[in-house]
Amino acid sequence: MVMRWFPFLLFVGFVLAADPPLETYNVDRSSLSVSGVSSGAIMASQLHVIYSSRIMGVGLIAGVPFACSGGTLAGLTTCMSIPSLESVSTMEALVSSGALFGNADATYHMRHDKVFIFNGLEDSVVHPGNGPNIARFYRHYIHDSRNIKTVFDMHTEHCMPTDRVGGPCTVLSKTNYLNNCGYNGAFELLNFIYGGHLMRPSGNTTLAGQVKTFNQAQFFTAAPVTYSLDNTGYIYIPSNCLDKSNKCKLHVALHGCKMGRHYINEDYVRNGGYNEVGELNDIIILYPQVVPTLLNPSGCWDGYGYTGAMFATNKGYQEEGLRRMMTQVMGHW
Repeated sequence: MVMRWFPFLLFVGFVLAADPPLETYNVDRSSLSVSGVSSGAIMASQLHVIYSSRIMGVGLIAGVPFACSGGTLAGLTTCMSIPSLESVSTMEALVSSGALFGNADATYHMRHDKVFIFNGLEDSVVHPGNGPNIARFYRHYIHDSRNIKTVFDMHTEHCMPTDRVGGPCTVLSKTNYLNNCGYNGAFELLNFIYGGHLMRPSGNTTLAGQVKTFNQAQFFTAAPVTYSLDNTGYIYIPSNCLDKSNKCKLHVALHGCKMGRHYINEDYVRNGGYNEVGELNDIIILYPQVVPTLLNPSGCWDGYGYTGAMFATNKGYQEEGLRRMMTQVMGHW
């Protein structure tokens, strides 16, 4: 299977990786959270549902409900464009079945979690009607409705909304999918997930920590591209977390389609808004990376089964690799 992709790898230039191994830091085991934009939101929801006994909060920007695709690209396309056809009760039944058969953690682990959901009114890629359906799905599991925050009233295109970087808010920015909306999406979701008392970054916030690359290949038994993963991932270590004497939080930020380094270099990693929040609040930010393959030409996270039928379970190849990355950073699972 590796040889099947070899010519393609030569073309995109990601055959070899000289990145260092991912290190272990001093992380509070109760602080693990995830978020994502577009296909990253799909994967973030999958990770949260599957590993809800470990993940305490999730931020979803421009996503669709869990398991909405039904395991096909056509199904995902329908979800993205016609949310009125989505059956939230069917998605809930799938989660319950997955938990029953050991493919996901028991759903009661989600009962106290924090969920942040953002879908822009001008989104031309993912219909904004998906936001309310995601909220309905999570209300089935979250006991206190105050633990679910929805932002459905902003006139934003399909993007990661920022407060100072990117193109016009209502224009689809295919350059990097970062839009200047006067709204710091990274801060808003992290602040909600972690209780509402985080320090807010300003234009003068200094990043005294470090953006580091790491070798994603150490987390897979085959070449990462077999599962559409890059050889290289990124991590931002806030200055207070570098010497590992202070206990820090861990957040996983998942890029969307055509937002990995293959397409936009380090724009999402350095300009998505997460690092500044992490620096001020001692939150380590992990940025795993996807690459395009013949089955995944847009470099999306697997939300429809291109890696196999178990893509939305704890037996999914991408989920298992991401779990190993999170475990390595925390030193435990």
